[in-house]
Amino acid sequence: MSKGYWVSAHRNLPDSDKYEAYAKLAVPAIEQNGGRILVRAITETAVENGLTGFRTVVIEFDSYEKAIAAYHSENYQNAVKELGGTQDRDFRIVEGN
Repeated sequence: MSKGYWVSAHRNLPDSDKYEAYAKLAVPAIEQNGGRILVRAITETAVENGLTGFRTVVIEFDSYEKAIAAYHSENYQNAVKELGGTQDRDFRIVEGN
């Protein structure tokens, strides 16, 4: 069974209060759904057509199906609501090894 990954590049961060409220709910929701945070960083080197200035996050799940289910879970969606629509991110759920 292939693993699943959340890969997101945050183009902006909402005000610190909204982001803090999101993170307070999101991290436990991710962990409760079997996710493991592998990367959470702003430091980067862009090559080829890469863009800089993004916060990049990579989270691993035991399967692609679990990654999709975790994203749609009630506890994670409650965390997303805390952002109040202020987050601009390229968020992908991908299947991998």
